[in-house]
Amino acid sequence: MYQKYFGLHEPPFSIAVNPRYLFMSPRHRDALAHLIYGVGVGGGFILLSGEVGTGKTTITRCLLEQLPEQTDIALILNPALNAVELLAAVCDELHIGYHSGDQSLKGLSDKLHRYLLANHQRGRNTVLLIDEAQHLQFEVLEQIRLLTNLETNTQKLLQIILVGQPELVVMLARPELRQLSQRITARYQLKPFTLEETDGYIRHRLHVAGLHANQELFPPRVVKHIYQVSKGIPRLINVLCDRILLGTYGQNKAKVDMAMARQAVAEVKGEDDELARPGRKLGWPVAVACLVLAAVAALLWLQWSAKDNPPQSESETLASPEVDQIPPGDVPVAVSAAEIEPEQPLQLFFDTQKAALNRLLLATGVVDAPLTNPCGELAGKGWRCETLVLQSWSELQGFNTPVVLELRTRGRVKAWAALVAIAGNEATVVTANGEHRLSLSELGEWWTGVFILPWYAPSGYTGPLRWDDRGDAVAWLSQQFARLDGQPEGLAGKHFTRLLQQRVMLFQREQSLVVDGVAGLKTMLQLNRQLGDGSALLVGPVAAYVKNKAENRVETPVDTQIQTTGEH
Repeated sequence: MYQKYFGLHEPPFSIAVNPRYLFMSPRHRDALAHLIYGVGVGGGFILLSGEVGTGKTTITRCLLEQLPEQTDIALILNPALNAVELLAAVCDELHIGYHSGDQSLKGLSDKLHRYLLANHQRGRNTVLLIDEAQHLQFEVLEQIRLLTNLETNTQKLLQIILVGQPELVVMLARPELRQLSQRITARYQLKPFTLEETDGYIRHRLHVAGLHANQELFPPRVVKHIYQVSKGIPRLINVLCDRILLGTYGQNKAKVDMAMARQAVAEVKGEDDELARPGRKLGWPVAVACLVLAAVAALLWLQWSAKDNPPQSESETLASPEVDQIPPGDVPVAVSAAEIEPEQPLQLFFDTQKAALNRLLLATGVVDAPLTNPCGELAGKGWRCETLVLQSWSELQGFNTPVVLELRTRGRVKAWAALVAIAGNEATVVTANGEHRLSLSELGEWWTGVFILPWYAPSGYTGPLRWDDRGDAVAWLSQQFARLDGQPEGLAGKHFTRLLQQRVMLFQREQSLVVDGVAGLKTMLQLNRQLGDGSALLVGPVAAYVKNKAENRVETPVDTQIQTTGEH
């Protein structure tokens, strides 16, 4: 009803399950990663738990969309069944035929076993996913445990995913279910959003629904109120936001205000609900008394301040001896393009690529002394020098790493710059004399679009890694994701499997990269950054780099990083 009014192409806060609206908060990312790893390991149980409305079903739908093509899935949405009915429902989902008079535990189990063996021989996997699993009876859970006994000499034939509310975790902790609990290979509890995640969630759904990036519908004060009322539960956030937008549309307003937010909360949760008016608990007499006391305290403080601290004149304030004066030599140097002579040696830049590369490697702590042949000598230690061509600064910022820029001056003299930071519209380059800053527009007058990027590549890496590739670089990629996710084993060995492809896509979506499942240069660099490896040279002031040679790590403050966008 209101979507056209706000420029949306569909309702953004529908409570229907839609994986396209999945908001990848750190919790949801970890939950999906646990499911992907659980399926990759094969056999046993995977457990996903969480309160009502936290997004469990949405995550499982997202998982189903990302399962490899050779996977058959049996989805049970209504587990309030006895053991025979559950086996029959599984057979129905997998299209296993059986006679109506042959609905016994043994008959159905035998048919399922034969199907799983045949599926395994065809190179296919079988997954059973049970939603709302807290409703399962004890006898049914025991029967489900017995299904995991269907196996070959080397592999379980059935992977079971249990999704349910916290009551399921309590039930599985019972002594009589310890055998089942011991077979859970991956478990994750999904928790509600924080305030920051609530804000990101609302913005994400509006963006997916078509809201322009520069348009704000929910001010921070309203978002905070929604968070307080919903306690960070996504489903409640959806209901409240939908009702708020409907009321805002009804009043012909362009932006949500607090009055509309409170009215929507009252309508959704009830007039007498304390959450609808968080401040009502004190009562208005106490609130008025607090205001009076605050006013009296402020008046007394002002009188004391005027008595003990007489006002200073403007000249006295400006010349206060307590203010440290900055020596002129410590003021950062900002260089104008007009100050650079095009035919003279450029003090900010280098006349050879070798000199610029050495200065960059020294500034970032990769080497301790200049190299005779930087790229050649680094190649013997696993490093690569990538030479790339781009059209804009925004594309360069997507790599988020120090580089050497190829320049050509007004006099057609070729030069190179060691670029270590971009902050706003300013670039920081390093020279033999230290750091210097100049605007991107000034530097852009000389940049040819060519740049050299040194980075540490895995053994066997010759280019972007994609599905069905094989080699040591694939094994390295799998182990890097296992480290990131805190898993003992990777999703693949030396073969780039579909599951590894889905993990790469999940990472790319989280990092705002192109989501194609191909591990290219940007994906590799960002993965190293997330792991804190020294092979990731973060963009930031040189003074922010802290080299730990023992651990081979480079650290930098978060606020110096540049958001990665664009290609893989």
